[in-house]
This record gives sequence, C-alpha cells and structure tokens, in this order.
Amino acid sequence: MKFHILVLCGSLFVLFSLTAVSQPALTTTRLEDAQTAERVKAEFLHAWSAYKRYAWGHEHLKPLSRSYDDWHTESLMTTAVDALDTMILMGLNEEAGKTRDFIVENLSFDKDVEVKNFEITIRLLGGLLSGYQLMRDDRLLKLADDLGGRLLPVFDSPTGMPYMYVNLRTGKVREAVSNPAEIGTLLIEFGTLSKLTGKPVYYEKAKQALVELFNRRSSLGLIGEQINVETGVWVDPSSHIGGRIDSYYEYLLKCWRLFDDKDCEQMWKESVAALHKHLAHEVPSGLWYGRVDMMTGERKKTWFGGLEAFLPAVLALGGDLDRAKRLQESSYAMWNVAGLEPELLDYSTMKILNPGYPLRPEIMESAYYLLFFTGDSRYREMGRTFLESLIKYSRTENGYAAFRNVETKEQKDEMESFFLAETLKYLYLIFAPRETIDLNTVVFNTEAHPIRRTW
Repeated sequence: MKFHILVLCGSLFVLFSLTAVSQPALTTTRLEDAQTAERVKAEFLHAWSAYKRYAWGHEHLKPLSRSYDDWHTESLMTTAVDALDTMILMGLNEEAGKTRDFIVENLSFDKDVEVKNFEITIRLLGGLLSGYQLMRDDRLLKLADDLGGRLLPVFDSPTGMPYMYVNLRTGKVREAVSNPAEIGTLLIEFGTLSKLTGKPVYYEKAKQALVELFNRRSSLGLIGEQINVETGVWVDPSSHIGGRIDSYYEYLLKCWRLFDDKDCEQMWKESVAALHKHLAHEVPSGLWYGRVDMMTGERKKTWFGGLEAFLPAVLALGGDLDRAKRLQESSYAMWNVAGLEPELLDYSTMKILNPGYPLRPEIMESAYYLLFFTGDSRYREMGRTFLESLIKYSRTENGYAAFRNVETKEQKDEMESFFLAETLKYLYLIFAPRETIDLNTVVFNTEAHPIRRTW
C-alpha cells in the first residue's frame, strides 16, 4: 500500500511516496542501504556547511586553507547552483529553499566577465533548468533564459560550431580551437531551454553544432580531440573517450532519449559502433577503450582514466549491459590500484600515469546506472568502496579535498562544485530507493542535473 503526502517546506512543495510496511518486513540489506544513504547525506551536509562557512557566494571551496576560489573577477555562485538539485533529491527541502532564494536574489549574469561556454552551460544553465523543473519557480527559468541569451554569440562561427569563450556582457568570443566535448555537450541544456521558453533558436544552434561536428568524422566514423571551429579542420586526430571528447558521445544518446531526436539516434548508433570496432581493446586486465588515430584506426595509447569511466553508464543506458558490466569491472580495478581513482592509467601494465584525482564522479555514475538497470548488488558493493575511500582519505575538517597524488594520498586544496552536484549525488542514489529517480524518464546532463520531458 502506498501513501502520497504533499508537504510544504518554505515555498517548496514536495511529493513523498511512502510504502506502508511493518518494521520487521524490512530486510537487513534494505536497512543498511537506507543507513548508507543517510550517511551520504550527512557527508553532503558536512561539505556544504564548510562551503557556506568559508566560500558562500563564491565559486568553489578551498577546504585546506578555509578559503575560496573564483573563476572570474566576479562570482557566478557555481557551487550554490550546482548543488541545488542534489539537496532536493536528498530531501533537504528547507536548505534547498534557502539556497534557491539566495540565488534568485543575488545572481546576475550582467557581468563584464569572460566565461568558458561549456562549463557555464553544464553547471549553471543545467543547474538552473533542473532547479526550475523540480521547484517550479519561474525566477530560475528567467535566470536560465538570460544566461542562454548571453551565451548564444559563441555559435557565430563560420561552421556554426561554438567558440570556447564568451563575454557575458559584450558577447565578444574567442578561441577557435575547440574539442568535441565542448562543441557537442550543449543540446540537453539549450534544447531544454528552447522547449521551456518556446524559443527555437536555442535548440537550432546547439543541434547545428552537434551535426556539424558529426559530419566531420573520419571515414572510420571516428572524431578527434581538437578541431578548429572556423575552418572545420582537425587539429589533433587522437580519438578516444576521455577528456575533450567523452560527453559528446553521452549527449548523442541522451538527446535522442530526451527529445526523441531521430538525427541524434542515427548519430549515436553509428558512433558507438565505431567505438566498439576501433577503440575497444581486450587485454589480460579486461575490456578497455584506448586511443587510436581517427583516420587510420592505428592504436596509439593504452590509456584509460577517471573521465573515461563514464562509458559504462552510457552503454547501460543504451541497453548494452554486457559491455557496460565488463568495462565497469575494469574501471573498478583501476580504482583499486591505489584505493582511489587515478586521473590516468596505462591499462596494459596497470601503472598509474597521472596520480591526480579531483573527486570525479564518473565511476560512481556508472555503478548507479548498472545498479538501476540490473539490480545487481555488486554495484552497491562498489558504491560502499567508493564512499569509504573518500571518507578515509579525502574528508577534512572543512569539506572534502581533491588529490595531487592518489598513491601517496597527498591532498590538494580544492573542492570543485561537481563533488556536490555529481559525486555525492550518484553515491546517494546508489543507496536511495530505486524510485527516487527513474532513468527511463529522466535524463541527467553531464553535470548530473536531472531533466524531465515536461514540455
């Protein structure tokens, strides 16, 4: 039997769905999961409280020096916007309401600052849109529309693919040499803004950028690492699934699912087939996806890292559970080399190449997707490993610290907004009730902001 209760917290209405069961009916496993979810929530509050104490209104917390870091001469409150929907999903409604009020009363994009279009889109535009859908506060959509309009000049290149930087006040753009991730990871946010505001230009510009990039793939169906958006000429032909490329593939699939866009469906199917044919690499340590030349398919590097760990989630979402499970086991082996995930690993030798770890979420994201689609408790076991490692090595008196070196466990004075927006959110969802989010109807942008097809 289920009861639906509408609770008013501040000005936020929240619908709870409660299953009526007697206490003895709860299994030990379910009780442990609930307790672990509460533990993750407590760790979120620990990190969030430190941010509020030492960095409130600024971009990011510096937990070791008890200070803050701003990307620009004026803050855009990235952590507050990025963390808003995590609070809502965790049921921290009073805190979410206060944060929402602070954002709408203080955040302005009328600033003479140059921003990186990609980062601002996935963190701020995505965060405002998901916050609007969850809280139904028109002020958040108004902010999103204002931001979207200020970002549009990036698309004014000869190819329609965006420049990397834009001044929010003047519209001046720069940096023509970009990459597939920054070109192709915009349609979820701009497309959603288009649907919610009724302004086609947002969808059209982001969709054109994605298509123009896809049309410049090689005869093998692969894309490279860097391209000039003015000439359309590839600058770096290295093809892989890591940084500068990763979320391009993610958005092909997700934009098909979110918008029922048939062009995205076709682009996804062709692209993932090329990945399996040319990048997939079976070695004694497992299934990996390495680095090849986009033109010839020649294997160049046996490298895999924290950003590459997103792919099992995307494969699971696309229905390829076999490859997703095998690749997640490889990612988990990478985590366990040092008890924390390195930024880069040579999977042919299992030697760490870059020992940094900025608290990335991708391996947790993939564990959550696989748990959702398979129900296999193996992925909760992984989640507990991730959580215990973070608490043991990364937790500080004032939040969580990134790592310079996962082998020595040397910390770095940095806690980026995605730790609250993504890492702790996915860890929470691993242990929260399955119905908290339905991945069949909700699409997460690459910053873990949930978007629903409400239009």
